[in-house]
Amino acid sequence: MAKCAVCGKGQISGNRVSHSHVKTRRKWNANLQPVRVEKNGTVKKQMVCSRCLRSGKVERA
Repeated sequence: MAKCAVCGKGQISGNRVSHSHVKTRRKWNANLQPVRVEKNGTVKKQMVCSRCLRSGKVERA
């Protein structure tokens, strides 16, 4: 799984807990979106998480 190009958020893991309280491993993936980003005057396509997009940390091309 890829990571966010801005904040570095990636995949995290934990437990899925059933009704009988049996624990099995599972993964949560970051909500990454392909975005055209302008950085140092050049336009690149990067994977950015939705939180960085929403908070305005990314300057879109």
